[in-house]
Amino acid sequence: MPSVSAYSATTTPPPARPRVLVLGGTTEASTLCRRLTGTDPVCHAVLSLAGATSQPHLPDMATRVGGFGGVEGLLHWLHQNNIAAVVDATHPFAAQMSLHAAVACARAGVPLLRLERPGWMATPQDQWQMVPSIADAARILAHASKWNSKPQSVFLTTGRKETRPFLAAPQHHYLFRSIEQPDPADLPPDTRVILARGPFDLNSELDLMQEQKVTVLVTKNSGGTATHAKLEAARIMGIPVIMIARPTPQNTPHAPNVTQAVAWLRGQCASSTLRAV
Repeated sequence: MPSVSAYSATTTPPPARPRVLVLGGTTEASTLCRRLTGTDPVCHAVLSLAGATSQPHLPDMATRVGGFGGVEGLLHWLHQNNIAAVVDATHPFAAQMSLHAAVACARAGVPLLRLERPGWMATPQDQWQMVPSIADAARILAHASKWNSKPQSVFLTTGRKETRPFLAAPQHHYLFRSIEQPDPADLPPDTRVILARGPFDLNSELDLMQEQKVTVLVTKNSGGTATHAKLEAARIMGIPVIMIARPTPQNTPHAPNVTQAVAWLRGQCASSTLRAV
């Protein structure tokens, strides 16, 4: 019977795994990272977070926090860390990061996949007004006659860094919900702030919106289930929604869910062109 040392010497070492960068910040990114660090890892994954949230939920894996320094910084990081593929699983409205990823990966010759959940779709019972930007949503609240004839109670869920445009419509009362505290200088004068992290259920959303006498909901078309209940509550209460459309996507391969993203990575990892670690 061979000794331990002899057995070790003749055993084939495990194959090297390609190094993959996951640009995160979404539920899908966290789920993908858990899949990639499971019992049958597809690759060696590194999760990157922008650092917008001070206490993010981090998976047990290699993680970096903070920006790259634009396209050139990301390009340098890809080369320095021998990255074989990138999955852009940032928020649907993180347009600048997605653009930087597309440009840097094209220049580096690194395969890029966009992992993005589908957007919400209105039902015949919904009262949505689609607008292309947050600035347009604020202009409607400032000038549209149906909402400007008297102050409205506006439920604002657009993110803490994008409240400044609503300073142009100071006549309304705002209920603003965010994970972290916004800059008070960026809030309209009559604003109540609620700090909370989803997921939110229908009953709690109904209770909140009825208690606050909400008359208009303003939100981004983020998609997913974590914050969808507010749209169901608005439908039940007959409340109109100003829905901010997603930015134009980059022309890159796209996966609507984690399962398809893992399948794409498996295909890429099977390619002989990928660099391994």
